[in-house]
Amino acid sequence: MGASLGAPFVARAQTSSRIVIVGGGFAGTLCARSLKRLDPKLSVTLIEPEKLFTAYPFSNDVLGGVRTLSQQQFGYDAVVKDGVALAQTVATAVDPAAKTVTVGDGTKLPYDKLVLAPGVDLIWTALSGYTEAASEKMPHAWKGGAQIALLRRQLEAMEDGGTVGMAVSANPTRCPPGAYERACLIAHYLKTKKPKSKLLLLDAKDQFSMQRLFEQAWTKLYAGIVERVPLSQGGNVTSVDPSTMTLVTDFEKYKVAVANVIPPQKASAIAASAGVADRTGWCTVEPIAFESTLQKDIHVLGDATLISGVSKSAFIAAAQGKVCAAAIVARLAGRAPDELQLTNTCYSFVAPGQAIRTTSVFRPDKGQLIEIPGSTNTTALDADASVQVHEAGEAGRWFGTITREVFG
Repeated sequence: MGASLGAPFVARAQTSSRIVIVGGGFAGTLCARSLKRLDPKLSVTLIEPEKLFTAYPFSNDVLGGVRTLSQQQFGYDAVVKDGVALAQTVATAVDPAAKTVTVGDGTKLPYDKLVLAPGVDLIWTALSGYTEAASEKMPHAWKGGAQIALLRRQLEAMEDGGTVGMAVSANPTRCPPGAYERACLIAHYLKTKKPKSKLLLLDAKDQFSMQRLFEQAWTKLYAGIVERVPLSQGGNVTSVDPSTMTLVTDFEKYKVAVANVIPPQKASAIAASAGVADRTGWCTVEPIAFESTLQKDIHVLGDATLISGVSKSAFIAAAQGKVCAAAIVARLAGRAPDELQLTNTCYSFVAPGQAIRTTSVFRPDKGQLIEIPGSTNTTALDADASVQVHEAGEAGRWFGTITREVFG
């Protein structure tokens, strides 16, 4: 645990309320920093066990061989300089009645407001044969830098002519377009480094975000390399056999050289401990301060939430972090928080230097976030290549801006 937690907790005035945040990703970290900037008197503690955060946006470029893992990793020095107490430990339990969070050594941290931004857990029981041990042979590369690095090494070690198999789960999932961006960038790597190899995409759904744009890219850029088998044609993977590197669907068995298995997901386990995850495994929240609909004074941000029509993305997670911070400060001061619109943009690379994008704007309405009619804007199908180059530049600028704002 960080030394900053050594001081005893004492009763505080309203302006020194205790805010505990679990999860040092885009949502939790930006919420912590925003709280201190809005009200420096607040006591803000960020609980995050990892010393470095591995950003998911642009991580598929690591698999495509155009970025290094170190370019995806960020530390928390700037967060501490803002006056946030950093507890580098794991949150193990939440007691909503006592308003405490238990951390790894058994210490109980009291809170007035709790913000959970814990991300997702993989459901290890969803696919027969796919366990944490199996992921060391068939990496998911969906959480953490080690898994991304492992899949990258496997791609490099594969002989030319081998098949890379991807098993993609049904929604809801973190970053819905992410698997298809990954397919593009792995295909780019195969095309440039191992041209006899192929990518087999076994998909548990028929339709997905920006589908026609991705399919256009596969046809134009990766003809003969990418083969997608959708749900209706038997693409749903039901089990795996790591010992034989086999992916099993309802109708076929596919033996592959490298397997990337992305299983179904749910909100991280701490959400269930806090009583904010419902029977779906996800967390429902109100749309203004993102307070749980199940537990008072607990706010949930980022990928752990399930908000109708809103994709799980770093863009929306960061926006939630800032909006939540402003709402908490307003409520602590006895004011009603502003009802703010949220913009969500998803950038996806189809090749190095070429990207596609979709943007939507949402507003609170009757307890939900609803998409504002006419606000959605997506890269045009069959747009000139220069448009995708422009979108890639915008994506790079966005990533630089958001990582500086959150971690810089």
